[in-house]
Amino acid sequence: MEGNQVFLLPGPTPLPQRVIRAMAVPIIQHRGPEFKELLWEVTDGIKEIYQTNNDLLILTASGTGGMEAAVANFLSNGDKALVISVGAFGERFKKICSTFGVVYDSLDFEWGRAADPELVSEKLREDKNHKIKAVLCQHSETSTGVLNDIEKISRACQDHPALLIVDAISGLGAADLKTDAWNLDVVISGSQKSFMVPPGLATISVSGRAWEAAQKCNNKCYYFNLKQAKNFFEQGQTPFTPAVSVFLGLRESLKMMREEGLPAVINRHYRYRDMVRAGIRAMGLEPLVDESVASPALTSVKAPPGVKPQVIRQKLLAEHNVVVAGGQGKLADSIFRIGHLGFIQPGDIFSGLASLELVIRDLGVELEMGSSVKAAQEVYCKGAGD
Repeated sequence: MEGNQVFLLPGPTPLPQRVIRAMAVPIIQHRGPEFKELLWEVTDGIKEIYQTNNDLLILTASGTGGMEAAVANFLSNGDKALVISVGAFGERFKKICSTFGVVYDSLDFEWGRAADPELVSEKLREDKNHKIKAVLCQHSETSTGVLNDIEKISRACQDHPALLIVDAISGLGAADLKTDAWNLDVVISGSQKSFMVPPGLATISVSGRAWEAAQKCNNKCYYFNLKQAKNFFEQGQTPFTPAVSVFLGLRESLKMMREEGLPAVINRHYRYRDMVRAGIRAMGLEPLVDESVASPALTSVKAPPGVKPQVIRQKLLAEHNVVVAGGQGKLADSIFRIGHLGFIQPGDIFSGLASLELVIRDLGVELEMGSSVKAAQEVYCKGAGD
């Protein structure tokens, strides 16, 4: 179907015209003074979103590149880690650990449920000899739409010397994350989520404790060597050719986020989450995740009985030009995911819900037409009046 798509993915997300225009300029030299100023400016801007004074490094990579860097630079071959897994990206941390010879102990939770900080605390108390060198977890688990309580997980770690490494790729900028106040040692994010720019940049903050671990780390990496990245950053450069155009877009998106204000950015994401969840329930569908732990970045929706989620997604795209994401791993045949982060407008949500009503009606599901849009509008109006 031709025309502009209604883009409701949990990343990449739609691009504001301001960002597109900022990238549509002649390229600049990545070893020159103009890029030095750009690099330092966007680094300071990202630190505001991270709420940190720690070092922050920007890698030309996907979010997974940031996850790999977080393991390879701070954990040695033979070290032990505790991986908290609530979905596909927790499982990815396990695979990265195995790749670098890191032995991991796994604390697994049912997909669709959040991690229990009490069980994390119990696991760490059992480690009396402090063999666990790092705890790895997700902030917003993108495969399910669960938001872990990172503040409570941090408190669960406070009596143990292990580093706390957090994948905040889809959560940062959508939900509150206080890197310094919560004593987070390493935090990873990606450009294609709430930052409203194309894929291509991964950012990673590093605490003083984490740098101490990096000095002792015996794992080897070339492209993702963070000590090298820090040395180059101090000169206003990156070790390797950066995604210059994405940096230019990021500078503009950070201006937009600063103009709106971080609290307002986060409130907007929660409002959109509530609009989507109200609309989903109004048409008789069920979100995968309980309200109390639902991420403001995306909502996973259970497909109606007898209906394959892949068919719903195909019809949304072919008949209505609406793009939503499929389930991952063990949830591939049972859910679809609606993203509501980044540069999403209320009209995108209304349009997506209206189109979804038509699709599931065509697939034999009984519902009251317009009910989902009405429910979402009511949430929107309530938020507008608060």
